Amino acid sequence: MKEVIYSSGEVIFNEGDYGDSFFYIEKGTVGVYTDYNKENQLKLTDLGPGDYFGEMAVIESFPRSSTVVAEDAVKVFEIPADKLNDYFAEAPDKIIAIINHLGKRIKELSVDYGDAKALLKELEGSEVDKSSESVLSKIKKFIAFYNTGKAVLDKPSAEAVRVEDIKDNSSTVMETYKKGTIIFKQGESGECMYALHGGKVVIYSNYGSAEQTKLTELLPGDFFGEMGMLAKEDRSATAVAEEDNTYVEIITTDKLEDLFKENPVEVDMILRFVSHRLRRLTEDFLNVCKKISEIS
Repeated sequence: MKEVIYSSGEVIFNEGDYGDSFFYIEKGTVGVYTDYNKENQLKLTDLGPGDYFGEMAVIESFPRSSTVVAEDAVKVFEIPADKLNDYFAEAPDKIIAIINHLGKRIKELSVDYGDAKALLKELEGSEVDKSSESVLSKIKKFIAFYNTGKAVLDKPSAEAVRVEDIKDNSSTVMETYKKGTIIFKQGESGECMYALHGGKVVIYSNYGSAEQTKLTELLPGDFFGEMGMLAKEDRSATAVAEEDNTYVEIITTDKLEDLFKENPVEVDMILRFVSHRLRRLTEDFLNVCKKISEIS
């Protein structure tokens, strides 16, 4: 990790660059842009002391998705990709900081994605007034984002009845479920995520009702329930064991440091999983914005 100083207006990295390091802001503010210095330039956000940036390119080995510019005098610490595990070994609390950082971005983008889907549904109807000021402002917001991003269950769940199991001294807590066990249910609060090690889990919306919909099937090696851990959100869906001997690992943020010491590869997998979720959510959001643009 090395200290680097940037002057106001200096580009730290450009959209499309190959990313072989990420950054922690010690002092100052940076702006995150798409299409920087172009006609469709859009500032996505400002970041300040304590924030990270550039981590997704390192975690997933993807090109940079935006341009980052120093807004004033900025001091950052640059962490090379090949030193990521060394960085965590020296400061294991940073694992939680980076995962929470990604989770915050997922939560914020999920709100925008929900707003965009609601607007698209209105536009596809026949009664919305597309010329009203409130509708126009929303349309412009989502078109701008697209233009810059082209390139109720009576039976309690297993999670609800778990009391002290995840508060012991072990960093690894395992549970085995029978077929049909509700691991967690839609609307419950959740503060952990799960790694599936054996069997199969299916994620449903409106489970047990006439509107029940299967969202996805999960197999060993998959993670689920991460937003309960990252954002302390209520569960947005229900997870059900679809096979006997479905075997899961329960992961909480306060156990991540110990988990890294025991199994750094698994922590790397969690980071890649959360980063991939953010990237996939961004792509889904862009597709909705594209449809809004086409209709408008």
